[in-house]
Amino acid sequence: MTQLLSPREQPEARPPVEDDAVATSTSESAVAVAPQWKLVWWGFKRHRLAVTGGIVTLLVYFMAIFAEFLAPYSSSHYDPEYAYAPPQRLHFVDDGDWGLYVYGYTSEQDPETLELTWSVDESQKVPVKLFARGEEYKLFGLIPSDIHLIGPADPDGPPMYLLGADRNGHDLLSRIIHGARVSMSIGLVGVAVAFVLGIVLGGISGYFGGVVDLVIQRAVEFFMSIPTLPLWLGLAAAVPPGWGPLRRYFAVTVILSLIAWTDLARVVRGRFLSLREEDFVTAAEVDGASQPRIIFRHMLPSFTSHLIASLTLSIPGMILAETSLSFLGLGLQAPVVSWGVLLQEAQQIRVVATAPWLMLPGVMVVVTVLSLNFLGDGLRDAADPYKH
Repeated sequence: MTQLLSPREQPEARPPVEDDAVATSTSESAVAVAPQWKLVWWGFKRHRLAVTGGIVTLLVYFMAIFAEFLAPYSSSHYDPEYAYAPPQRLHFVDDGDWGLYVYGYTSEQDPETLELTWSVDESQKVPVKLFARGEEYKLFGLIPSDIHLIGPADPDGPPMYLLGADRNGHDLLSRIIHGARVSMSIGLVGVAVAFVLGIVLGGISGYFGGVVDLVIQRAVEFFMSIPTLPLWLGLAAAVPPGWGPLRRYFAVTVILSLIAWTDLARVVRGRFLSLREEDFVTAAEVDGASQPRIIFRHMLPSFTSHLIASLTLSIPGMILAETSLSFLGLGLQAPVVSWGVLLQEAQQIRVVATAPWLMLPGVMVVVTVLSLNFLGDGLRDAADPYKH
């Protein structure tokens, strides 16, 4: 006998639950019709290290673009009275009220070795302010201004060295910020030149084959068989020492580019060898498309994501190469400011022992290279079609 339940004993009505199979089907449908760039973006967002590396890389390039505004001083500003001055601690509260300041310095000179010993003078406060007025500059070479993100409230008063000073009294923080522009741009310019050489020569080698492929591949093997460091040293030493900073900058860029194109050329050649037999390439040939159109309109776009990942992973190598050459004195030289040039100060163990903050440009190189490698790894994984 069926027992009837009272209204209070009736089971509560549950809201309809979305079927998991329907949700999965909808998700798969969205993936199936999504364009390639969206698939790469979805895959990239799942790679946390890559996202972090991308953010850090953007911050470094932002620092390089707005170096004059972000740096407290120009790259040439110096005060010899504060040679090897240690970093100052930035204080945020002054007598219970909000106020930025740093303590001044006192120094004592050893009568025998003439070495300066610095100590903090808490009786002297150097007021610091945001958007402070200082040295005049032209932002992007066009917009005149004298506003700096942070600096001493009195530009004619005691200096501020948040990351210390070098042997000439240059502010290390300002020179690191200005050095980012050269070190990061030489990576972009050098990779761009190597990128063009690698794509053009690798594409021609893979598409035409035969004697053309043989000649280009022997040239690639010749460049790859030469030890990298002696080749750098030899080519950099061939640059006339009388050349100005700008000409030397472009010379180092060309030198690095002549070495960095071989790996990409090999990769592009392999891709072209596998793609030239595909149906869409045959269809383009039958349709009467020209060879340049087949290469640049049909074949190259089919692995653009892989090229972007390769481009990102090549920039750290360029930065390290410029840093190494400049550190050895064969790359960029003063008055040009780059991270490699700044690290020349840290060549002596005695200097590093007494002024360890001179190694901070090396920390910037490590952080930037790691960030670019994380970014490149994430782009490479996201561009892999077998992972979508």
